Amino acid sequence: MSKIMFGWAEVDITPTKKASLAGQFAERISEYVEKPLYATAFAIKSEEEQCVFVSCDLISTPANLVDEVRKNLQGNAYGIDPMKVIVNAIHTHTGPLIKRLRRTTLPLMQHSAKSLLQSLLPPDKKYVERQNVSDNPDISKPEETFAFLVEKITAVIIEAFLKVQEGYFITGFGRAAVGMCRRASYSDGSAQMWGNTDTATFTALEGGNDSGIELMYVYNKDKKLTGIIANLACPAQCVQHRLFVSPDFWGEVKVLLRKEFGDDLFLLAQCSAAGDQCPVDLIRWVEPESPVNDPNIEREDPLKRKADPSMFDLRGMKRVGKRIADEIKEVFYHYLDEDFCNDVEFVHETTVMKLPLRRVTMKEEAEAKKAIKEYLDAKIGDVDYNDAAKLQIHTGVLRRFKLQDIQNVLDTEVHVVKLGDIVFATNPFELFLDYGNQIKARSRAQQTFIVQLANGQEGYLPTEKAEKGGHYSAFVSSGQVGHEGREQLVRQTLEIINNTLFRDIKSIKE
Repeated sequence: MSKIMFGWAEVDITPTKKASLAGQFAERISEYVEKPLYATAFAIKSEEEQCVFVSCDLISTPANLVDEVRKNLQGNAYGIDPMKVIVNAIHTHTGPLIKRLRRTTLPLMQHSAKSLLQSLLPPDKKYVERQNVSDNPDISKPEETFAFLVEKITAVIIEAFLKVQEGYFITGFGRAAVGMCRRASYSDGSAQMWGNTDTATFTALEGGNDSGIELMYVYNKDKKLTGIIANLACPAQCVQHRLFVSPDFWGEVKVLLRKEFGDDLFLLAQCSAAGDQCPVDLIRWVEPESPVNDPNIEREDPLKRKADPSMFDLRGMKRVGKRIADEIKEVFYHYLDEDFCNDVEFVHETTVMKLPLRRVTMKEEAEAKKAIKEYLDAKIGDVDYNDAAKLQIHTGVLRRFKLQDIQNVLDTEVHVVKLGDIVFATNPFELFLDYGNQIKARSRAQQTFIVQLANGQEGYLPTEKAEKGGHYSAFVSSGQVGHEGREQLVRQTLEIINNTLFRDIKSIKE
């Protein structure tokens, strides 16, 4: 083992124009910047090994974005291994829309969801962009934003890598009530994301929650705090419907931490397995302060509740940010062991798992075609994003049916990084909480940082229970892999952690 070096860097990735905002079916164009967006890089290097984490204030870091960044790094003069770069997203819904391709997208380039819907339109109808995004020079195009992000992310990786110097780290653990299950289950066996719980048919929230925060505090050689890694099982999804650019609650966390520790402090935010999580309490429902243009969260005559502010508004977002920042400070001042780590084992394993593609039947394809035809025949006037949202389950079935004729598996990039007694394990999904919990509970590391939406954006990976319940996040069109792939992802990740990296660690029972 050799001394480990750490390097930090940060770059502003806020769109320079108005931008189409990612993350909702409704078309949204940014009106102003609530807080800037950043990509934060944290480089770890020893004589034998290296890793660069990059956390981006984006909804996702799709495969094509990561591929282009790595292409820029090929043959670099700094010794950076492009395949040891891990780029993750905090999953903010108030970041720019970019050209996103999944690992399964290339074979279906001619069958995008929009183009497929357009091909099915009757002769008397056309698809209309309500915001006229394509022809407006004042709005950043997805391709334009994509090129901007590739340049910025490449630069911040190089900067962090060049700044590495000897330092230390201490790990910690905290708790903050942020993420909660966002799928409601009903007495008929169905489920719904953002489902109404004020009804006699509501039985339970479909899954649990995890209030834990995995923390790592990083210091320079003089033992001055330089940065913090915070890993939380909740997407940055408070102000997800709003018309401004924002890193959501992680931006608020950074502001509060820098007030405490100085403006030169870095924050690397990571979203743990949280595909079925959100900051919204479906039991104590609090109405948004202003309309959000989302039929899934409309309530008829909702009761007034004594609870948190609405988590669809800035007041709720600030409450969450303060909750997280307060806990990070509390752990730092009162619950950290004075055990500055450096001379520890550092290993970075990468693998490509071949997970089974979630498939549809011929009957499901026929039913989807029928449903689309009936909808379009009954539709009065032209078609827009509202119709695309209503039909996405059916167009998704048709696209999957085309894909599964030529592709059976999804090549899934996974990284597992051992740093002393802790481990980081990545995946490219919006991974349901249960799967992250399975890995954490069975991992032999003292702490396990699950990092979802890393080096790809392959949609939701739901539980079998969610697939049976249905609705968004559990439909075939919501993700590339179903619950059958869960066992392989969990098993192979644990195989690397327990049998390769922590094989000498025995449980108490052993």
